[in-house]
Amino acid sequence: MTTSEKTERPDLIAVTPEPIDPGKLLSDVSSSSCGAITLFLGTVRDHSAGKTGVTHLEYEAYDDVVESKIREIVAEARDHWAIERAAVVHRTGSLEVGEASVAVAVGSGHREEAFSAGRYIIDELKARVPIWKKEHWPGGAEWVREDLEH
Repeated sequence: MTTSEKTERPDLIAVTPEPIDPGKLLSDVSSSSCGAITLFLGTVRDHSAGKTGVTHLEYEAYDDVVESKIREIVAEARDHWAIERAAVVHRTGSLEVGEASVAVAVGSGHREEAFSAGRYIIDELKARVPIWKKEHWPGGAEWVREDLEH
């Protein structure tokens, strides 16, 4: 990828109520110099911390603060791995079981950089970015902290 391509195509960082389009993210991080692209999708599951029957989740975030923090994390990843482009999208609003709530795509010359950078970005996002999650199940709901889960 030439320097002008990088300038014209900045990393995609977004917080949105719109559904995540994995195909768009893959396209966004693709270039002729990328020999590896990784894509991580975090999806809403039907259970959490001993609770079964989770029906949906609600996410809230201060978009500007969250996007700024994510950009910081992507910059840190660039300091450690040779990545060409990154795309990070997190949903807000109400999400049903099975929907993608977060996505991280990384394009790099080699798989090691793409895998390592992608893992770093999602792990640091979960640990450091202020996004609030409310789990709903029949008969109740509760705000929970988005801790790192392995």
